[in-house]
Amino acid sequence: MKRIDLKVWFDCNNMCLFCVQGDKRFKHKPRTKEEIFAKLEEWKKDWATWVVFTWWEPTVHPDIIEAIKYAKKIWYTSIQIQTNWRAFADYNYCLELIEAWVNEFAPSLHWFNPETHDMLVWVPWAWKKTVVWLANLQKLKQFVLMNTVITKQNYKELPNLATLFIKLGVSQFQLAFIHILWSADKNKIEIVPKKSDIIPYVHKALDIGKKCGIICMTEAVPFCLMKWYEWAIAEYNFMPETEVFDAECTIESYAEYRWNEWKAKWSQCKICKYKNICEWPWKEYPEIYGWDEFIAVK
Repeated sequence: MKRIDLKVWFDCNNMCLFCVQGDKRFKHKPRTKEEIFAKLEEWKKDWATWVVFTWWEPTVHPDIIEAIKYAKKIWYTSIQIQTNWRAFADYNYCLELIEAWVNEFAPSLHWFNPETHDMLVWVPWAWKKTVVWLANLQKLKQFVLMNTVITKQNYKELPNLATLFIKLGVSQFQLAFIHILWSADKNKIEIVPKKSDIIPYVHKALDIGKKCGIICMTEAVPFCLMKWYEWAIAEYNFMPETEVFDAECTIESYAEYRWNEWKAKWSQCKICKYKNICEWPWKEYPEIYGWDEFIAVK
């Protein structure tokens, strides 16, 4: 199944301190309805069947419902919306999206503590609104894929977050190590943790998810730090090949782009038994903490 990632809007109703999109909101206009329809048709001719409407905040795009309906009309079978989900505290809006044919919901919740979450996304009551719409989607029996960005402020809360996700009925959760670009780069001293510090909490969160039968995974955590948890590495086990329609360009292979542009390796990586399947850390990470944590698996 070919997946496409369609970025429809570059504005956002959050101002997250860990955002990797930086100032795109000030540089790029939203896609027009005609642009979105044309791209959906182009990809459909290339046998795409799975579309993700994303970045920054697709729910604020005035034509998002029409775009979803059009994707359904031309036979996209999987339609995902990836969002901060504050709009979904409105039960009727949830119903409207479901009726338009969204069958995968991919929200983000980053802290177990509401005050910390609201402070780092710069929006009051954001945590509460997200939890309310999750409850709405649970009532509506929808497929929910939760995403959490791992930061200095939240990594000790990951097991509590995993427990919360299970109570809220999510279908899947991903713990993604912060990508150190744009806003995240500007705030890196305050928010980027050391990977070896987060690992015990990541593993405990994964244990909770697995025990409850929930699909759970990590992103941007190399194999050498995931002994006995290799099954949870998203890039190797879960991520489908994806074409991305971004602001400045189209990335034909997101996997290839990660390998060649965004990740970095060192001498130990070359002798590791996972050298052909591990994607290594984000290339900005060793500039902060060096390479000593990453030991080749023989």
